[in-house]
Amino acid sequence: MENYTYIRKTVTFSGRRYEVRGRTEEEACEKFLELLAHLRQGGEAGLTVEQWFYQWKRTYKDPAGLTKKSLDSYDEKYRCYIGPTVGSLPLKEVRDMDLQEILNSQAGRSYSHVSKLRMVLQELFRQARRSRLIVHDPAEGLQLPEYSKGSHRPLTQEERSHILALAETHASGLWVLTILYAGLRPGETAALLWKDIDFDHNEIHIHKAVESGTRVVKSPKTPAGIRDVPMRRELRERFQLCCGEPFTPVFPTKQGNVRSSSSLWRLWDSFSKALDLRMGAKVVDGKIVEHAIAKDLTPYCLRHTFCTDLQRAGVPINVAKELMGHADISVTANIYTHRDQGVLHANMAKLDAPPKAPKRPRKSSKD
Repeated sequence: MENYTYIRKTVTFSGRRYEVRGRTEEEACEKFLELLAHLRQGGEAGLTVEQWFYQWKRTYKDPAGLTKKSLDSYDEKYRCYIGPTVGSLPLKEVRDMDLQEILNSQAGRSYSHVSKLRMVLQELFRQARRSRLIVHDPAEGLQLPEYSKGSHRPLTQEERSHILALAETHASGLWVLTILYAGLRPGETAALLWKDIDFDHNEIHIHKAVESGTRVVKSPKTPAGIRDVPMRRELRERFQLCCGEPFTPVFPTKQGNVRSSSSLWRLWDSFSKALDLRMGAKVVDGKIVEHAIAKDLTPYCLRHTFCTDLQRAGVPINVAKELMGHADISVTANIYTHRDQGVLHANMAKLDAPPKAPKRPRKSSKD
């Protein structure tokens, strides 16, 4: 009687564990593939969207090295928007119209919200098709509904004037000027150490950022975020007045630690309240009852203004892209195409300038 050493293959599908055996590696693999095809095409025909979501996330997202915030975002999009609508449906019964209605119900929300919701839907069903769980991908042609443009805009001249005056004395003034004069993202300012302020080369070295919602310092999302931004004279002088030890934060908490996202927001909240009062907010019994500052004024308006200042100064868009730390030049272009009458007049005036006389060829030394 012959003795055989069986080769075993196992697979977990929809929470259940399956096993096949073969006398050779080739036989075991053939049986494994047959079992997998059976599970996907017939054995699990009733697999629901909810069952697939959690299996997909566990298999493709949890091991991908994403941040906790990113992983939580997938759960939030499913729990709040996808699950209540199609979670109980079998994957094969979901129609493109079902998914489009989910997106349409979010009309008027921010671009970030609706685009991320569409991204989750498309990733989820694209992989289902690749895994041969469905024949057609119902998320392939999803269209974004109307969405709000967000609050990122340049400062008005009045806002800029008051902000610059207040920054001279307010505790958050240097932080505000760093965003306005160097275009840093708030998370990048939190990660700055004094060794990153390079007075010898007159540059700010940006190579880290605090992850949104945490105090975790990590590399920027894209290589474009790593950059060296030359310092304007006003900013350099302010840094020189309060320069600290090389490995201490430039904008520390009271305890000397790196600031979290919420701590950065408190810096802005303190500054914006003082700005509100400076611009004429109405106060009754020590409380502001009528605001003078715009509701959409945020720290990102300062960064946006840095970019529009580059445009007004005639800085080429490819240079602005590098200074802003944008991975895609189209993001910079969206700011550079904002209408600015001063830029329009300056460029139109070029048409009225007299044409330059052609240069005369130089005479050679032989002539």
